[in-house]
Amino acid sequence: MVVLPVHADAELPELSVFIDEMVTEHGFNRDELEAVFDDVEVKDSILKAISRPAEKSKPWYDYRNIFITESRINGGVAFWQEHKEALAHAEATYGVPAEIIVAILGVETRYGGNVGGYRVIDALSTLAFRYPPRSPFFRSELEHFLILTREEQMSQLEPVGSYAGAMGLGQFMPSSYRAYAVDFDGDGRRDIWTNHTDAIGSIANYLKVHGWVPGQSIVHRTEVNNELSEKMLDNALKPSYSREELAVAGFSLAQLPAGNDVLSIVTLTQPEGEEYWLGRQNFYAITRYNHSRMYAMAVTQLAQAIRQQFGEL
Repeated sequence: MVVLPVHADAELPELSVFIDEMVTEHGFNRDELEAVFDDVEVKDSILKAISRPAEKSKPWYDYRNIFITESRINGGVAFWQEHKEALAHAEATYGVPAEIIVAILGVETRYGGNVGGYRVIDALSTLAFRYPPRSPFFRSELEHFLILTREEQMSQLEPVGSYAGAMGLGQFMPSSYRAYAVDFDGDGRRDIWTNHTDAIGSIANYLKVHGWVPGQSIVHRTEVNNELSEKMLDNALKPSYSREELAVAGFSLAQLPAGNDVLSIVTLTQPEGEEYWLGRQNFYAITRYNHSRMYAMAVTQLAQAIRQQFGEL
């Protein structure tokens, strides 16, 4: 006869070990945690969703069409008009342009219109204990979530978010919430769930901490007239090529502002073939929010469209 450990759950393997760690390392009450996890539901739809994110399953020309739409541009303009004081304050405080903050909110949640439909505790528990490829990451995020709910005096069962456990208007993971969310309106709480001012300041703070350079451009179109080496086609997100190296490799620098910074090579698939861009530090900063060149380009192009339309009013 096999004797199961206390509170063993066939749907959440290793849960008892995790609870032990939360009790020992962070002083949680065991009975309260067990009661929380008794209410957790494993969701197969979460496991299916994480195996086919749009960044990996769609080419750029399809991915772009999801986000660069009239409705999302118009929504961004309306959001900017409604929250122009907070956006101007964030731009002055952190150096991040208002349109970039707005575009991230547009891509992430349609300006708060879709913050996700999964309970965060269900999403993180499912992925922490049932998704081995990234179990350590999600187990850590589950740990942060439980600590966060205690710090912010939030319910552990009520918050909803994405299938990956991203939360609030800006879709912060729990570790990012704890590290980068700010109380931007000074009311004594960091609320990126319903407080648009806090969400705006938190996104700007996140980008600043991750290397945003105030006043610098983001990404520039280029052409290449030589066959690229395998190394240059690896799509590394971090800028690493000098302008001299890029010129020798056959890239045009005609649309690039003067400077001596290093750049990344951004390739995007169009119906007629590959499109090439040169990314600067600010493009890389956006990829720290979501580690995808397509995500960063969608944010950039949506921001440009919103800025243009906002300026025409």
